[in-house]
Amino acid sequence: MAHILKPPAPLDGLTAPTVFLAGSIEMGRAEDWQAAVSRSLQSEDIVILNPRRDDWDPTWAQHMDNPPFREQVEWELAAQERATLIVMYFAPSTQSPISLLELGLFARSQKLVVCCPEGFWRKGNVDIVCDRYNVPMVDDLDGLGAAIRQQLTNQPNEIN
Repeated sequence: MAHILKPPAPLDGLTAPTVFLAGSIEMGRAEDWQAAVSRSLQSEDIVILNPRRDDWDPTWAQHMDNPPFREQVEWELAAQERATLIVMYFAPSTQSPISLLELGLFARSQKLVVCCPEGFWRKGNVDIVCDRYNVPMVDDLDGLGAAIRQQLTNQPNEIN
């Protein structure tokens, strides 16, 4: 059964394969796709690392000297570095600049799977990056669960 961790939960001692849910959040603009993907993976023996923080405060200054904001960003970076698999979703109703940054950071990691539906404003860029670095892609959230399961069978079982 899947176990879900959200920031600022500690990342120490993880023994099961881990799946980080990167991608569109933009509170109020992106659906809670992380919850839907988590439900679809509930029967898997994995740890889901979900960055959608329950106590997020949109008034936090997005500055490195702001402790809660810095804690969030550092948790996300550490979780992606540790993850067995990084799932990235680009919602068509968003611009997702941080997700695009993370795509660039992890495109060569060989642990990404991307969902970028038609309508995402930079779909062409995402398609080209994924093609260049052999990142598996799906077109919609319905296909994402199967793609995640497939990629987990192809990943080494060791924890980073």
